[in-house]
Amino acid sequence: MKLEPLTLEGRHVRLEPLGSAHAEALASAAAEDRDTFRYTVVPNGLEDATRYVADLLEGRARGETLPFVQRDLATERVVGATRFMTLRVEGARLYAVEIGGTWLAASAQRGAINTEAKLLLLRHAFETWGVVRVDLKSDARNERSRAAILRLGASFEGVLRHWQPSLVVGEEGLYRDTAYYSITAEEWPECRERLAARLR
Repeated sequence: MKLEPLTLEGRHVRLEPLGSAHAEALASAAAEDRDTFRYTVVPNGLEDATRYVADLLEGRARGETLPFVQRDLATERVVGATRFMTLRVEGARLYAVEIGGTWLAASAQRGAINTEAKLLLLRHAFETWGVVRVDLKSDARNERSRAAILRLGASFEGVLRHWQPSLVVGEEGLYRDTAYYSITAEEWPECRERLAARLR
């Protein structure tokens, strides 16, 4: 199933379809302070950002992912990226999806942007596409990411050992343990209220 690019907008953040013209802005956002990016693939410099964008656009063309840039509406700056991925289809129906590949510039972290972006993505997945489940996952060592996922209202499902290649620089050829979380359609109304309350 190939999903068409779309824009999702709230009061704090606009999720725009990723395009090749975003490479420079993403490189700038990623350059602020890289200490929080240890477990996440985040481009480092313009050349890397150009490759990063090209790879994601190829994935979108193959129907494997739907990537966005995150734009801070207060400043109109691109401050990071996120995407729908791991699309699971039965017949013509998209029944489950993962939200991942998320990162934010240091100046945009710990504010309303991440909360609202997740609300926009989850609302679209559950209320427009009608999925029954949304996955979220993290390197099992990434306590900050795991705490943020729990704050969304997701349920912890366990740790899958050696689930995928490590994304940590210097760990090429090694495999990471992955902490898995989910939100189901039945849990979505309560989760939606939790996120809305946090934004208020």
